[in-house]
Amino acid sequence: MAITRYEPWGLLSQLQKELERGGMEGSTATAEWAPAVDIKEGTDKFVIHADIPGVKPEEIDISMESGVLTIKGEKKSESKTEQEGYKRVERTYGSFYRRFSLPDTANADAISASSKHGVLEVIIPKREAVLPKKINVSAVE
Repeated sequence: MAITRYEPWGLLSQLQKELERGGMEGSTATAEWAPAVDIKEGTDKFVIHADIPGVKPEEIDISMESGVLTIKGEKKSESKTEQEGYKRVERTYGSFYRRFSLPDTANADAISASSKHGVLEVIIPKREAVLPKKINVSAVE
């Protein structure tokens, strides 16, 4: 008999690793920058918060295909001239692209997104759990 170690945060850790792995696919090769994200799991949903300051909600493209959620867009730069006296520019501009592999429990048909003060919030509801069906065994004489 094998001993199985109980890890209460195991499922959440596994989800985060999968989401991070999915989130990094192609993001550095095809994007100029990648927004920082927080991923939370609740009892009935997953929530992704992405920092995308300066990007209008209508300029953000979110799509779902084959279990992969994609967030992409572009943060346009302000035109700067040398005459304005800039010594250093640290703010990031250009296109961004993040991908997240979602678990089978995600309900792709009910995903919603909103943006407030430069923070994008994507809510991914979970599917209702399929409960096991009890099958009665009858005695045959």
